[in-house]
Amino acid sequence: MGSLIDGVEEAHRHIRPMVPVSALERSAALSARFGVGIWLKCEHLQPTGSFKIRGATNKIGLLGGADARRKGVVTASTGNHGRAVAHAGRAANIPVTAFAASAAPHHKLEAIRSLGATLVPVEGTPLEVEQRARAHAESVGLPYISPYNDVEVVAGQGTIGMELLEQLPDVEAVFASVGGGGLIGGIGTALKHRRPKVRVVGVWPANSVDLLKQLRPDSVDDATERPTLSDSTAGAIEPNSVTLEICQGVIDETITVSEEEIADAMRQIAESEHWIAEGSAGVALAGLMQQAAAYRGRDVAVILCGRNIALETFLAAIGGAAPGSASHPNSA
Repeated sequence: MGSLIDGVEEAHRHIRPMVPVSALERSAALSARFGVGIWLKCEHLQPTGSFKIRGATNKIGLLGGADARRKGVVTASTGNHGRAVAHAGRAANIPVTAFAASAAPHHKLEAIRSLGATLVPVEGTPLEVEQRARAHAESVGLPYISPYNDVEVVAGQGTIGMELLEQLPDVEAVFASVGGGGLIGGIGTALKHRRPKVRVVGVWPANSVDLLKQLRPDSVDDATERPTLSDSTAGAIEPNSVTLEICQGVIDETITVSEEEIADAMRQIAESEHWIAEGSAGVALAGLMQQAAAYRGRDVAVILCGRNIALETFLAAIGGAAPGSASHPNSA
């Protein structure tokens, strides 16, 4: 953890001004409704619409030498991570090649392409897309930027934890959604280093729990991947991901939430704050809503990790359409 916390602290200094400090807003309506001091960390308001800009900017900034920058980088994502790498690459004048599932939603692919990245469509699961991208990067000698399986990417995400402790020093718990583990691994590393008593709570959609199955095998009866509103946390992760050991050391509590709970949380955010939040942001609030009685009267932060969701999917979710009808899962 020592080297990772060093990386988090360095990233906290060096990703500015490309990545702004996100606001931490106390929701008066949600706090009153659930009897908890609910503070919303507004990563959905970042320039690319999600927290992923942090890890991507940190990784791109650490590339060594003009030659490496001129040749470019390779990544894999059909959503937030690909968009963030494309954004950071364009800002640094570094070419980006993004492998993406061919079945991914058009609006997500177009967002990546519009930032100048070269898209390579791949038939297969999110994990297969990652494996193809990594193999290609190795074959042509280019850096590969994983959505989560990279300590420098994780360090960038950890800057959220640094900001939280500066904005709300007495925070007692932090709820974050979990896919590949980069977000909660980075945040947890920062929190546990500076305030070990802060409770780090990881929340998964019950329809996609690959990392949870690896962390706590006895806690998951069925690890079959199914469609979820939280498409940006969905999909299996690479074997031996660096995030497995990181998360083992920093997560205090694990929760799974249903599609109905995710949709309800998205609706609560829209009603209370008038914000569009994607499914993965709903996951984090749904975890707190499920466990609100245990945190009554305490100050708790919820990571609103992104807003990049198709309007029709969002409207269907908050309007009560059948959960699980969201777009193809991806590991963004």
